[in-house]
Amino acid sequence: MGWQSEEFGSFHEGLEGAVLADGSEPKPVHLDAGSGGGPPPTSDWRAYDGRYGAPKAAALRGSCSCGWRGTPHYPIDWPQVIDDGHSMDTSGPRADWEQHISEVRARSVPLPVGLEELLERVEEQLDALTLEAPLAALKAVAALERLTGRIAHHAADHAQADEQAGELSWEAIGRALGLSEEAARSRLIRYSLRR
Repeated sequence: MGWQSEEFGSFHEGLEGAVLADGSEPKPVHLDAGSGGGPPPTSDWRAYDGRYGAPKAAALRGSCSCGWRGTPHYPIDWPQVIDDGHSMDTSGPRADWEQHISEVRARSVPLPVGLEELLERVEEQLDALTLEAPLAALKAVAALERLTGRIAHHAADHAQADEQAGELSWEAIGRALGLSEEAARSRLIRYSLRR
């Protein structure tokens, strides 16, 4: 199970990545105990213990679904890990991934301070409303969905027009949203289709 930031979702999903002794990253492995038709391939670091034809990982590092890989390596003491039921302290890789997310956030376009504070207040009020008056909270959510759908549509159209006019590149759009060019393009197309 990976780590996710609410802001970036699955595009920046982090996990403990296995590293082989030569510094390379192993390919996903099938953990088929011989019956065939087993589970899909996995990249879970615990699978790289040298059994069932899998290579043996030497260390862990933070990794992200966007392609980022942490530099620090955290050695695996396999006898201890096996004695502990395949558990290990993974706080180092996670801290590295959290630092990566902080850097992505810092490169993205900042929200105006007043708007950020307003969004926090709206969230607090809606959280309180879910307990006090859940139907009113649902009505407010429906209103916000209509509002955000309309604004997302117009903002996406303007951003795409700026890209077509050469004022913005897809790389810049992706960086501003904390996404890859491809993911940013996909998001803007999805927003453009909303009304």
